[in-house]
Amino acid sequence: MESFSLILAIVVVTALAFDFTNGFHDTANAMATTISTGALKPKVAVAMSATLNLVGAFLSVEVANTISKGLVDESGIRPEVIFAALVGAILWNLVTWLVGLPSSSSHALMGGLIGATIASAGTGAVHGDVLVTKVLLPAVAAPIVAGVAAMLATRFSYTLSRNSDGKAADKGFRVGQIASAGLVSLAHGTNDAQKTMGIITLALIAGGSIAPDSDPPTWVILSAGLAIAMGTYIGGWRIIRTMGKGLTDLRPQQGFAAQTSAAAVILASSHIGFSLSTTHAVSGSVMGAGLGRKGGVVRWSTATRMFVAWGLTLPAAALVGALAESVTDLGDWGTALVAVFLIASSTAIWIVSRRQVVDASNVNEFEEPAGVVTAAIAAVTPPPSVALSEGLTATIPSPPVTPAPVVKSDPATPPAAAV
Repeated sequence: MESFSLILAIVVVTALAFDFTNGFHDTANAMATTISTGALKPKVAVAMSATLNLVGAFLSVEVANTISKGLVDESGIRPEVIFAALVGAILWNLVTWLVGLPSSSSHALMGGLIGATIASAGTGAVHGDVLVTKVLLPAVAAPIVAGVAAMLATRFSYTLSRNSDGKAADKGFRVGQIASAGLVSLAHGTNDAQKTMGIITLALIAGGSIAPDSDPPTWVILSAGLAIAMGTYIGGWRIIRTMGKGLTDLRPQQGFAAQTSAAAVILASSHIGFSLSTTHAVSGSVMGAGLGRKGGVVRWSTATRMFVAWGLTLPAAALVGALAESVTDLGDWGTALVAVFLIASSTAIWIVSRRQVVDASNVNEFEEPAGVVTAAIAAVTPPPSVALSEGLTATIPSPPVTPAPVVKSDPATPPAAAV
């Protein structure tokens, strides 16, 4: 095994801590729709996702190489810089988890790395072409591509099941949804676990433990896979609630279409080496599935908050990473101060989260109230058809209108004379 200094050991431990937060922060990407539609029990869903995350970590190293070899100049990086980058990424993950917003762990990591690198070595140490082509463009394209694919797949799914038995169709799509959820989990391990592999490999190169341009060592792949799997098993229930109930109301056909579309986009990007945000892909597919069903709507108030978080992720993590790097640059005591700040902040966020606990027992009990736009769309949209057991469909009737009471005249009072 490579020779380790104390700071390098701290960086590796911190990177695995980030990987753990990545796991529970992004569990919703694979399992939110499966849990919300009842295809799997919550605990079974996260256990399945954790196992497949671990398997997926061994399938490729293309994304890891993008981070360790392409995004920043390795020669200008010290282990302290990577530690500062991880601080920015972890704190952003925890803050967005606390408020239940599905933001991108990938962009938090890269934002922290960019900010810390600029603070240490200047803007020239960041490879702008790689940032644009393999990070920013996929960030914009992924939710659009996944959303359009999921919308079309949802309409196709409803067309296929139009003349089938309602209960049998739901059961079949739930089975398909379990399979597609497993595919998303595998894709998540393939894409997101590699980001931690890349950051640890970059730290090992910066610390002189391995040669430049090296691929991630086997122990790095294994430890990153285990860390993200453990985090996934914990379950990020707050974000699962938002993704499964807060964006739209999903049925089995929609859940199957959303997860299949997201998995295809994520696996394709991993093969190419794009450091794609699985959160962006899955969120886009969930919204597309919501719009693909007749009568379905997206809660744009929730979506807007999510879009704002996406836009803030890179700059916010970069700012924290740059500030942390400025403190670590003061020496060992500065690094120790940043470590204490990270631990104290993480503990405070956890304590605040205990005031309103969200877990497997109540993750499906809450629904985001509809905003003004959603209510207006629902008011002018025809009610959805409900499948009957005989294979027919019926439209949900509107509430009956109660007629005004008829006032009878007093028999003792003579009727008014006709004019």
